[in-house]
Amino acid sequence: MCLAIPGKVVEIFYENGLKMGKVDFDGITRKACFEYVPDIQLGDYVLVHVGFALGKVDEEEAKKVFEFLDQMNELGELRTLQEDN
Repeated sequence: MCLAIPGKVVEIFYENGLKMGKVDFDGITRKACFEYVPDIQLGDYVLVHVGFALGKVDEEEAKKVFEFLDQMNELGELRTLQEDN
C-alpha cells in the first residue's frame, strides 16, 4: 500500500530550478520536492509521497497520523532509508 507520510519542513532550497527541501519525519530527515505546494514555509507540515510534498496538513493531524503509522510498524522502510544514508 502506498501512503503519504506527514513531516515537518526544516529546510527549503532550489535544485535544478525546482523548489526542494528537507522534511523531518519524527527524527528521520528526507529530501522532498515542494513544487506542488509553492506557498510552503519553514515549520509547515506536509504530506509526502514518493519524494513529493502533495499538500499541507496541520501539526496536530500530522502527529496523530505519524503515531498511528508507528504503532502499525509501517515506518520500517523510512527508517531503513535513513540508516542507509
